[in-house]
Amino acid sequence: MAETRHRGAAVDIRAVTKTYGSFTALDDVSLRVEPGQFMTFLGPSGSGKTTTLNVIAGFTDLTRGEILIGERSVGGLPAHKRNVGVVFQHYALFPHMTVTGNLAYPLKLRRVPAAERDRRVAAALDMVRLTDFAHRYPSELSGGQQQRVALARAMVFDPPLLLMDEPLGALDKKLREWLQLEIKRIHRELGTTFVYVTHDQEEALALSDRIAVFNKGRIEQVGSGSDLYDRPQTLFVGRFIGESTVLTGAHETRGQETAIRVGDEWVAAPGLAGEGRQALLVRPEKITLVREDAAADPALNQLSGRVGEAIYLGSGVKYEVTLADGSRGVVRMALTDRPFALGEPVRMRWRKEDARLLPDDGSSLAAQSGEEP
Repeated sequence: MAETRHRGAAVDIRAVTKTYGSFTALDDVSLRVEPGQFMTFLGPSGSGKTTTLNVIAGFTDLTRGEILIGERSVGGLPAHKRNVGVVFQHYALFPHMTVTGNLAYPLKLRRVPAAERDRRVAAALDMVRLTDFAHRYPSELSGGQQQRVALARAMVFDPPLLLMDEPLGALDKKLREWLQLEIKRIHRELGTTFVYVTHDQEEALALSDRIAVFNKGRIEQVGSGSDLYDRPQTLFVGRFIGESTVLTGAHETRGQETAIRVGDEWVAAPGLAGEGRQALLVRPEKITLVREDAAADPALNQLSGRVGEAIYLGSGVKYEVTLADGSRGVVRMALTDRPFALGEPVRMRWRKEDARLLPDDGSSLAAQSGEEP
């Protein structure tokens, strides 16, 4: 398979809209995936990520817009003529066929000669490290082995584009993390373009070259994991990618900074506020927790509160701090000889430049619900 593989194909999504009656599943979505890139679609249920994948695959028709694969418009092509590999969450293996039979099936459909078919099946099994399981049936395999068979079957005919829809969602955490490394290795070896759908932010950060964050049928931001985590452009992205402390309230401009009032205290971040309510976002590893009697440091932002939760993480501890206005602060710290107790008065401190000022879009992850059509 390595000798005949394609260079990964580019994918262009151009002003794509998909409606179901009065419901808009995709709202003018545009995105380019470069050849050989690992692109992940990340977002909550109902955000449009799976609908976008189905539009690329040809399983769902467009209402408006255009899809190009390898610079070729595929709007008029049915799914089976797009030369795209697809891996689903629930494997979709043929139970009456052996592993070899499952892998050979897409090659038979393409009338690949028997000798070449055998070579490709053997190469695909070797790639997913299942050579010794060639003659077993799906019912004789573990969930992780079945998913590796599904991955091999999607790649055995050497597609320039591989689409994966929550492929690891049904697996336990340890197996899922191991298979993430396997998928990353396979992508690196093949050079195929991968488009991967997940709602798991850690999975997206571990696998991807770039991530497109979906929300309510639109793309909020596209970038690398570090771009999205360190430089979110919207409050939704900041909340969805990793944990954070989000502070809102009355604000005022102070030179080149914007200050936000939390209870009777003020905190500031670089940047000038736009129209409407503002929010200040800071990541938990950027915050230090000190006791109430610690000497003040005027160079740092500071807020008073009480420890509401202390969660042991092995390598450290996560504290949740209840602030004066009832909001929640999140702090991650290394283990110390004198941990903070529940209910203890504390102060959260961080540098102004470690905070991110964003418009308050009212986003609430708890309010995100529903499934995509």
